[in-house]
Amino acid sequence: MLKRFTNQRLDFNANNITGFIDAYLLKQEQEATKAQTYFNEENLLISVLDLFAAGTETTSTTVRWGILLMMKYPEIQKKVQEEIKTHIKPGQLPTVEDRKKMPYTDAVIHEIQRFGNILPLSGVHSTSTDVYLRGYLIPKDTEVIPFLTSVLFDKTQWKTPYDFNPNHFLDENGKFVRPDAFMPFSVGRRACAGEALAKMELFLFFTGLLQAFTFYPPPGVSREDLSLKPVVGFTLVPTPYMTCAKPNY
Repeated sequence: MLKRFTNQRLDFNANNITGFIDAYLLKQEQEATKAQTYFNEENLLISVLDLFAAGTETTSTTVRWGILLMMKYPEIQKKVQEEIKTHIKPGQLPTVEDRKKMPYTDAVIHEIQRFGNILPLSGVHSTSTDVYLRGYLIPKDTEVIPFLTSVLFDKTQWKTPYDFNPNHFLDENGKFVRPDAFMPFSVGRRACAGEALAKMELFLFFTGLLQAFTFYPPPGVSREDLSLKPVVGFTLVPTPYMTCAKPNY
């Protein structure tokens, strides 16, 4: 990784920013005269590793939840596949642009993220000033860890918070809507830096899988037998399961 940084620095062109590392190097140049800056080599390495590690784990876990939930709710899987057939021509892979015209699929993916609740504890935040919340004082520079579960399953924000329900993200006309309470990527200045990339990846992976396959429980296992109870760790992952994938051709 350090070799990659060195090579990219040699080819760096401030007028041709090609990605995250270039953007970081540009900011490093801009703050070169400051006595104190966070844009150093160590933080660059940690930031890149964090983006790769965090993005890979959460995206793959979301896809695992998605396959499990499609086996559990085949009627939802069927509706997603019908939308795929309507908007994506046979033989063509899904593209990011297809997401705009596939509100039901988009709603299902968002509900997978909400219901899966993969990162119940957000990253550590810090109060920049004294904050008064419901009669309590939170002094400046206090570390705060948001509990995202309290929002993703808030009964005042979701019609059926403990049920898997894609209609949480659809209006009365079937158009996609994103409620303010949807925050699996956290909020504020410490929100996930890879949110936009994760959204694209999840749409392409999930749509591509359901375009190619229909997922069923293995022989001898009914959908009622499938457990939605997570395994608790740093992230909430599905209880290990087996699946059968039948090609859609």
